Amino acid sequence: MTIMSDATGTGVRAVVEVLVRALAEHGDAVRVTESQHRHKTLIEVFVAPSDLGRLIGRQGRTAAALRTLAATAGERDGKDVTVEIRESR
Repeated sequence: MTIMSDATGTGVRAVVEVLVRALAEHGDAVRVTESQHRHKTLIEVFVAPSDLGRLIGRQGRTAAALRTLAATAGERDGKDVTVEIRESR
């Protein structure tokens, strides 16, 4: 398993981070990490508790759109990307 810090990473992580910061009310509280697990790239997004609902959206539509954009960006690099949205503590 390889974990990349906030300072490094790929274009996929950068795309997700820009989108999430734009959507979140507390953009400064957003943290995005990237790790590799068995040929899959996991992007974990940590947001303030008050932004969790905003990022998931009605019926999960915003989260689904974010995952679709990340998967599309990952295809360009030949990666299988999964995005998980979590509440930061």
